[in-house]
Amino acid sequence: MKPIKTIGHSNHPIERLVALLKAGGIERLVDVRSMPWSRRFPQFGRERLAKSLAEAGIAYAWEGEALGGKPKAGGGYDELAARPEFKDAVGRLIADRGGTSLCLMCAEKEPLDCHRTVLVSRRLAERAVPIEHLLADGTVKPHAEIEEALLKKVGTGADLFDDREARLARAYLARERAMKGKSA
Repeated sequence: MKPIKTIGHSNHPIERLVALLKAGGIERLVDVRSMPWSRRFPQFGRERLAKSLAEAGIAYAWEGEALGGKPKAGGGYDELAARPEFKDAVGRLIADRGGTSLCLMCAEKEPLDCHRTVLVSRRLAERAVPIEHLLADGTVKPHAEIEEALLKKVGTGADLFDDREARLARAYLARERAMKGKSA
């Protein structure tokens, strides 16, 4: 099965984003932004983005209502991941990846600064879905490397009484809190 990839549109010109997607073999971009527009970067508004992608032969879908990091109803990431609409959307991603090369897109350049990793990719990885992150410089990082970087960043070292899963859960929670503190 194909891995699901992720990307942050950052402040790229649309041509650069398309080039990164093409280099990654992406056939369908799944927008996971809660609010699919940008005042600072209008090329990433939902309609303009969908049109640019279509011209490049890349399909577009918006899943921000179910997979966005800032839903209208609020809540922490564990709460969001427990919602039926989130689980259904994750199930659709898993089902769709067999037939097409998918890429989840949000705004943040760095995977660990974005809910596409801390919320969505985490839940996909927990279901044994391979994840790869397309980085701004054109390189690709496996999700396992991102998780190792998260463990280092948060400082949850190995412990005789803690397995990796427990350390990762704490690290993800700490990262979520740090991200929300940044935008508050």
